[in-house]
Amino acid sequence: MDLRIKRGVGVLVAVAALLSLAPAAPARGDDVIDWHKIAFRSLTAPLPDGRVPSPPVTTIHLAMVHGAAYDAVNAIDRRYQPYLVAPRAKWWYSKEAAAATAAYRVLLGIVPEQEPALAAEYIASLADIPPGTARDRGIAVGRKAAKAMLTARTNDGRWGQPGFTVGDDPGEWRPTLPMFANDPNAWVQEVRPFMIRAAYDFRSDGPNPLWSREYAREFAEVKELGSLTSETRTEDQTLMARFWAEGPAIWSRIVQDLSVRFELEIADNARLFAMLYLTGADTLIAIWDDKAAWSFWRPITAIQEAGRDGNRATEPDRDWLPLINNPPYPDHPSGLTGVISAMAETSRDFFGTDTLSYKATSSMIERSFTSFSQATQEVVDARVYSGIHFRIADEHGAKIGSQVADWREKYFFHRAWH
Repeated sequence: MDLRIKRGVGVLVAVAALLSLAPAAPARGDDVIDWHKIAFRSLTAPLPDGRVPSPPVTTIHLAMVHGAAYDAVNAIDRRYQPYLVAPRAKWWYSKEAAAATAAYRVLLGIVPEQEPALAAEYIASLADIPPGTARDRGIAVGRKAAKAMLTARTNDGRWGQPGFTVGDDPGEWRPTLPMFANDPNAWVQEVRPFMIRAAYDFRSDGPNPLWSREYAREFAEVKELGSLTSETRTEDQTLMARFWAEGPAIWSRIVQDLSVRFELEIADNARLFAMLYLTGADTLIAIWDDKAAWSFWRPITAIQEAGRDGNRATEPDRDWLPLINNPPYPDHPSGLTGVISAMAETSRDFFGTDTLSYKATSSMIERSFTSFSQATQEVVDARVYSGIHFRIADEHGAKIGSQVADWREKYFFHRAWH
């Protein structure tokens, strides 16, 4: 038995004993949403070695949490096909207990060092559910769904080899300001996907050749609009860049707001969040595979070393800096445009329309949207205005996200036929 799973069993025994002594907890919300928030806090906390998990790592682990919670709730609801398993369940079993248990046990398998805090959250969740057979049976279903997920993700490539290949020739990626770091989570490229067959099935056509006119055009665009000191980037474009710099956590808040607005029930939330994070995780796995394949330099390197690129239409600027600091991995394709595209298209599929008005706030900046596709296009532009991507990297990232979402729509989360 996996040591972390064994420890989780011990904690559950302690939880069962403590529940009878726990005071009545204040009413909580939907357990899928509650445990999403708990999972997000837990999975973005510093690791024992002090490193903070990157968005791709967090997304992969949230996919595990929500995939298990979906299977647990869906086993009781029975309207859709399971992701991994469909434990035997009756309609009257507690969906809330099933969701909380599945999420809790998967988190114990991922971050066992956070066991005390997670156990306290779990006690609070169960204390808000009326005791009895329905709760007990829901707990049992959640345990089975969590076990299936942890078993499926054993030796799946997580926590593998760090770092991308570093080059020195024109076009080759190398670490940049401000930290000159190499991604410790480059192993994301090797993680076994959740739904797609293989990451390389979604390879992009790559960056424009250094000698091409297309490269010169996008070089000029990011050099002018993405500069820290740009005089042509508008105030709205600057706000756009800073808004999206937070990353995919923005979409988490968007869908939580939509869930409240449309009064989604727990089974619908379980399916929505599983669709979002399984699609997002596979998109990032495919994009990290593509980044490793192309290993293309960032605009800061390209602009500062343009004298070496062999293109007479590009001019070097040794002092050029981007508006937003560079992350520690290659340019092509963009991870953020990929995951936002995947989640935006997934949201469109779930709600049955692209045209939907909503707002979001990030870095004290509020932006409004009238469609899901508008958000995807905005993040494509924003990464150019940030100075950290060539436009084709953003477009190819968005395309990969869309392709993975199409795959999910074709093969997963279909209606069950009884």
